[in-house]
Amino acid sequence: MLSLIFVMVASMTRKLFSQNCVQIRSKQLDRYNECMLRYSNRSIFGIVDSHPTSYLYNLNNATNLNLFNQALGNLLEKLKTKAASGSSIRKFATGNATGQTYQIYALVQCTPDLSEQECSDCIEGVISEIPNCCEGSIGVRIDRPSCDFMYDNFRFYDPTIEESEAEPVPSPQQSTNDTLSQKLGEKSNTSRTVIIIVVSIVAFVVVMVIFICIYLRLRKPRKTIETVDDIKSVDSLQFDFNTTKVATDNFSDANKLGQGGFGAVYKGRLSSGQEIAVKRLSRESGQGDLEFKNEVQLMAKLQHKNLVRFLGFCLEGSERLLIYEFVPNKSLDYFIFDQTKREQLGWERRYRIIGGIARGLLYLHEDSRIRIIHRDLKPSNILLDTEMNPKISDFGTARLFAMDQTQGNTLRIAGTYGYMAPEYAMLGQFSVKSDVYSFGVLVLEIVSGQKNSGFNKGGDDVEHLISYAWINWREGKVSNLIDPTMDEGSRDEMMRCIHIALLCVQKNVTDRPTMASVILMFSSYSMILPVPSQPAFFMHSSGVTRLGDSVPVSVNEDSITEPYPR
Repeated sequence: MLSLIFVMVASMTRKLFSQNCVQIRSKQLDRYNECMLRYSNRSIFGIVDSHPTSYLYNLNNATNLNLFNQALGNLLEKLKTKAASGSSIRKFATGNATGQTYQIYALVQCTPDLSEQECSDCIEGVISEIPNCCEGSIGVRIDRPSCDFMYDNFRFYDPTIEESEAEPVPSPQQSTNDTLSQKLGEKSNTSRTVIIIVVSIVAFVVVMVIFICIYLRLRKPRKTIETVDDIKSVDSLQFDFNTTKVATDNFSDANKLGQGGFGAVYKGRLSSGQEIAVKRLSRESGQGDLEFKNEVQLMAKLQHKNLVRFLGFCLEGSERLLIYEFVPNKSLDYFIFDQTKREQLGWERRYRIIGGIARGLLYLHEDSRIRIIHRDLKPSNILLDTEMNPKISDFGTARLFAMDQTQGNTLRIAGTYGYMAPEYAMLGQFSVKSDVYSFGVLVLEIVSGQKNSGFNKGGDDVEHLISYAWINWREGKVSNLIDPTMDEGSRDEMMRCIHIALLCVQKNVTDRPTMASVILMFSSYSMILPVPSQPAFFMHSSGVTRLGDSVPVSVNEDSITEPYPR
């Protein structure tokens, strides 16, 4: 029955609104010839959805990849701006680029209910998928629910679509009576058409509501793992306390890996031989059973190669344990800030670490089922596996749903000074751009091999790495920032990383790029990067008011994760 209803919806919507859809004609990449229909059991208006993502691409590749990518990048950037600035009725743009070895026709579009910024971010997100699936292909289409784009080597779109937006102009030769009569007739026809459409839609909606109510009434209720009170949903992840106790040799000091505000971390080995890391939350952490169970369900859903893998939990009496995979090569700060050990991290490894951290953050911000704000991104929270691949750790271990927190503000500032964005450190306001700021600081530290806080170079009265980077950028001496222990490596890549890092640490939240934009900047060298403005927390010899003199900052370096429904 529901299938019949959906067919009726598609047929009726196509007849009524096909004139407002962007028509695409493509023999190679054809998916929807006239329009796309989207419906959901939840509100979708004004909400950017990035899942699911579908890919279609031509098997033929460009003959001159560098020229092709440069032309494609410039064309898509221009079309993205044009589409995002469209009206509330239509947000799309088409264009082409021609060269001696290529011919590119492209189209980008968003659902018109999105704002200009939301549309721009969505398009950036789909464009950033090109390196993951089909870089170099002469024809690509990537679709997300809220936006999509397509390009090919022939004109697959209808060039008359944009022209159809122009209003017809009445002829000045018509008489007054004829004009009045024509307008009255057109008004009558328009009114009749509108009435028919409205009545049809209302009738259809009523029938749909009746069928849905009948379907929901007849459908058998099922349990959902999203309910915090449903203990069965997490049973498969629960470890026996005695098993964990034996694995860590009764939480001996010899197996202790570290200590934080949440409690201690221990290394353990299960009877199967698998090595694990066990976080033993302190009894003073203030986290109740409800928050703990909800956090376990959240962390179990986060699966990405650049995040430390969550294995399970233990909840017995007053004991609350979180069990993770054991990552053998310790954390990034163990290498990058040691004069001897950092020589093991050549530029190729450092560049791979930067890219891995960026992809992990993009997953937390946009690609996971729920949006996660890390809020304590720093070198000690980046673990390195046997192949020196980065894994983000220490998120979601303190007061996931505390009463004094909201989805954008908190009364309790928890994090590490030097990595916190100014709006978070001073006002308690956080967003994905707070993590972008921390990422920028982290990139400067990786490139230079120097800590941000308390930085001093050559006796200059400069107290922060960000300040030193900005001064050298402004004076055209960016190479002074590069770690001298790196004898080999692409200087262009190093300079570009510093440029992107300075864009991430800008004072104004709106000036910082999203992680989707950062990934695109790393992958597309044809993209012209904007000029950064002076960073936040800029300090120089004349002195400025220090942040932290009157702002409460957490001293235990707890991490707090905030979930956002997607």
